[in-house]
Amino acid sequence: MNTSSAEPGSAEEEVPGGYVDAPELRYFVFALFFIFGGITSLNDVIIPKLKELFTLSFTEAMLVQFCFFTAYAVIGIPGAMLVRKLGYMRGAAFGLLVMIAGCLAFIPASQTAYYPLFLAAYFVLAAGVVIVQVVSNPLISLLGPRTTTSSRLTFAQAFNSLGTTLFPIGGSILILGSLAHVSADELTGAALDGYRRQETQAIVHGYLGVAVALALVAAAVWLFRNRLPAEKHETRGDHGLLERLGLDLLSRLRFGYGTLCIFLYVGAEVTIGSLLVNYLMQSHVLALPEASAGKLLGLYWGGAMVGRFIGSAVLRLVNPGKVLAFNACVAIVLIAVSTTGTGAVAGYSLIAVGLMNSIMFPTIFSLACEKLGARAADGSGIINVAICGGAIVPVLTGALADATGGNLSIAFAIPALCYAVIAGFGLYARRPA
Repeated sequence: MNTSSAEPGSAEEEVPGGYVDAPELRYFVFALFFIFGGITSLNDVIIPKLKELFTLSFTEAMLVQFCFFTAYAVIGIPGAMLVRKLGYMRGAAFGLLVMIAGCLAFIPASQTAYYPLFLAAYFVLAAGVVIVQVVSNPLISLLGPRTTTSSRLTFAQAFNSLGTTLFPIGGSILILGSLAHVSADELTGAALDGYRRQETQAIVHGYLGVAVALALVAAAVWLFRNRLPAEKHETRGDHGLLERLGLDLLSRLRFGYGTLCIFLYVGAEVTIGSLLVNYLMQSHVLALPEASAGKLLGLYWGGAMVGRFIGSAVLRLVNPGKVLAFNACVAIVLIAVSTTGTGAVAGYSLIAVGLMNSIMFPTIFSLACEKLGARAADGSGIINVAICGGAIVPVLTGALADATGGNLSIAFAIPALCYAVIAGFGLYARRPA
């Protein structure tokens, strides 16, 4: 292979191991994982703020999550097509610009105090997140040997978890800390509009700060836009619609099965996180007040962060498929122990599922996309569409809870079934593609 650089500062085409020798780009990818993880978790902070300001029902407030996760279904495949055309670095820069546009869209939303504009801003913001995520997953796979892809991607995902841990803390102080002493349901007319505009300024200020950080990262990424001159993306203009969209990849059993597992994993993870506070408040579990139960939610997401740092080392030594199957089986056991137990055992065993979640997304992704080669961007786009499981599985679980008189113990059978399917994939994919 030709190993000469195309221009000063550009990458070597490939090293003999079949990967791009550009180790400094890993820091940019880690930054991207940190940013889109943190932005996603900010939704949990914004929802109670908007619920109070616009006197929303829980269903109306959850439209924030619906609009955010819908972007994965709508933008995933077009985003992959865009990245295939622009390349990884230029695609990342474009995605960051879209995220900046989403942050700035909160300004007119606040000035008009119109809730649908907030939802539109979230969709635009999420569209940029999806494009950046389409780039990040295959790019980190490209920046090292194939044998350590799962380990490397898990380590990168740990920075995603770091963002999900830190952003809500800052957001809570800046945004929730400003909740007024009056309530929106006590006001009408011009007074209500003025109150909403004033209180949503905290949201605007928060996202303006995020926009500045995104601009700095976008500038840095653009400076390295020619760092990967040898990246390969298959063009299929003369192929059928399914091939052009990348959907033909779903006919590959390994990739199709893995895509289903991404859908189920994200759904199970979000479901438990969304219902954990209510579960811990139940009298037969920990009987905690809402604020105290909310603090324990940090242990659930923090467990995923710690587990990813540990998992990045374990996956270098143990077959990734076997690790995935083990974690999924332990998650099922923890759910069973929790839903049949009481007190601290019931509460903390469910919290511990977060630790088992840690390596699942990156491991499923790397196993599903193994040997996709030049079609890695297509595969990443389709898998990003599957992340919309975070909007669907929780609804199904909530419906089961409502149908059983609010029995969350029975409802958690749905995420347990999700983990069972994932365990099966781990055993299937333990063999090389």
